[in-house]
Amino acid sequence: MAISTKPTTSGTKSPRKPLPGWAKGAAAAAAAVVVLLLVVLLARWLRTMPAAESFLIQYPGHSELPDGAPTGLPAWLGWQHFLNAFFMLLIIRTGWLVRTTARPKAYWTRNNKGLLKTKNPPKKISLDLWLHLTLDALWVLNGIVFMVLLFATGQWMRIVPTSWDVVPNALSAVLQYASFDWPTENGWVNYNSLQVLAYFATVFIAAPLALATGLRMSGAWPQNAEKLNRIYPVEAARAVHLPVMAYFVVFIVTHVALVFATGALRNLNHMYASRDDAGWVGFWIFAASVAVMAAGWFLARPLFLRPIASLMGKVSR
Repeated sequence: MAISTKPTTSGTKSPRKPLPGWAKGAAAAAAAVVVLLLVVLLARWLRTMPAAESFLIQYPGHSELPDGAPTGLPAWLGWQHFLNAFFMLLIIRTGWLVRTTARPKAYWTRNNKGLLKTKNPPKKISLDLWLHLTLDALWVLNGIVFMVLLFATGQWMRIVPTSWDVVPNALSAVLQYASFDWPTENGWVNYNSLQVLAYFATVFIAAPLALATGLRMSGAWPQNAEKLNRIYPVEAARAVHLPVMAYFVVFIVTHVALVFATGALRNLNHMYASRDDAGWVGFWIFAASVAVMAAGWFLARPLFLRPIASLMGKVSR
């Protein structure tokens, strides 16, 4: 009697093919939409409750500013806003390229002479990393100028919480945003408490974390400081640096969306033209800044970076 050697398929399941990238993206987008709808429905339901309405009356969404707080946004803040946006855009782009590019198209080695001369030969790094570190230095310099002007002009009072009622007012703003019955916007005079907490976290927490973790991962960190390196290992810096970058991306996307959704012309005039009206001056300045950022994005490639990088070191393939 012949015994069949053909494998049987009864009782077994064929392996499922993994979903393509576009299908995973579509599923994630659909899930995000469902979650957003549920949040909106929950917020709308909460606002039908007397306790929630009493809470909104008691905490309208903004805290009172300290006496002597400035009104309006000065011109220097508009320039700072543009420079910070320009540097952050390219820092995020180059940081992602450094993390994901397996074979860089060009490398850079600093000149080992003069004040920069060291006993050990300088390390060769990718041209993307060179640009990332250069932009980091410019961003930090711009941040120092920003901090000095922020405290010298009293503008710090607009983004630093000075009362504990900022917390319930921020929750009130969240409920108002989530229910699509948004809080009254008057950023020329006073930000709502949710904005205050977001700006405070960005300026005084996320930015210093980005600097501290980036410095730890850079070649400027003293590699022979054994005790210091045990206290602050590079693995800890790497674990924090990427989430901080993700925070900046989320903040920028949310910030831009709210600027356009809550009175675009007036908001752009506040940010770029230092005026409180709904004219088009701020929009055109913003449009010019977007053109400059797009040009920077296009020019941030080896063909255009080599002549500049060669002034500070040697560029090789």
